[in-house]
Amino acid sequence: MPFPSGLSKLLFFVFISASSFSQSKINQFLTPSDSLNSSRKTTVYITEAAVLGTTLIGLNQLWYKDYDKSKFHFINDNEEWLQMDKMGHMYSSYHLGRMGAEALEWSGASKKEQLIYGSTIGLGFLTVVEVFDGYSSEWGASSGDIIANVSGTALYVSQELLWKEQRITPKFSYHKTNFPSLRPNTLGETALEQVLKDYNGQNYWLSFNIYSFTKLEFVPKWLNLAIGYGGSGMLFGTKDDAFTNGYIQNEYRQFYLSFDVDLTKIETNSHFLKTVFSIFNTIKIPAPTLQLNSNKDFRAYGFFF
Repeated sequence: MPFPSGLSKLLFFVFISASSFSQSKINQFLTPSDSLNSSRKTTVYITEAAVLGTTLIGLNQLWYKDYDKSKFHFINDNEEWLQMDKMGHMYSSYHLGRMGAEALEWSGASKKEQLIYGSTIGLGFLTVVEVFDGYSSEWGASSGDIIANVSGTALYVSQELLWKEQRITPKFSYHKTNFPSLRPNTLGETALEQVLKDYNGQNYWLSFNIYSFTKLEFVPKWLNLAIGYGGSGMLFGTKDDAFTNGYIQNEYRQFYLSFDVDLTKIETNSHFLKTVFSIFNTIKIPAPTLQLNSNKDFRAYGFFF
């Protein structure tokens, strides 16, 4: 069974989180709290601990138990997949931490508690997973993964400390490619597997809220400018791996500039919509886009995702 990417771990964690709440608890979370509520805060702490434990047990059962154990060790995978997997780790760490902090904000916890105990939940979760990797003979702990995990948490915390708001949001988008048909076991057989495994179709973005930086009154508060990164031409982690397996891999990097929307900046009195906007603000919306490849190829798209 292929090892889960950073994005896979995020989705697995979110699935377990959703499964841990009854419908009544979900409805409660749609109503914000402006003052400390001890019952709510206790619920959040217990739920986060339960979700973390359940998710780690699930990962162990699904991905690790069938592989031999070894002494703790590191591997150097920093040159693989044009670092797309590292982007996934940064993205996952940021949004897991954001969800943890927002849950504590709902409970009425102080900003200090939100940053210490909430925003670090992604870093804590992914660090334990890295330890699992280190004791697995099939893989190994990755210094690059750890750096990416720390970077995602730092991006959230630094913005809260500096601006008391999130002006820069990591986002994800995906477009289908033909590469999985050439190596389906690694790049995915089904559509969902391809979203999670095909690095050729994945793009990671840093979405900047224009109004938050400029304070220009004529700029819509929800309008963002996004800088994206992706890669293509990858069947194996590196060119050397491809050559060893009889392939010539012409991989290249892709850089993007596009417009985006910060859904959390759309004004609404509906607590339900606010929750929906917060969840889907992890995804980059399709928009006109400029692309520059590392092979100096320039393209413009009227509609790109």
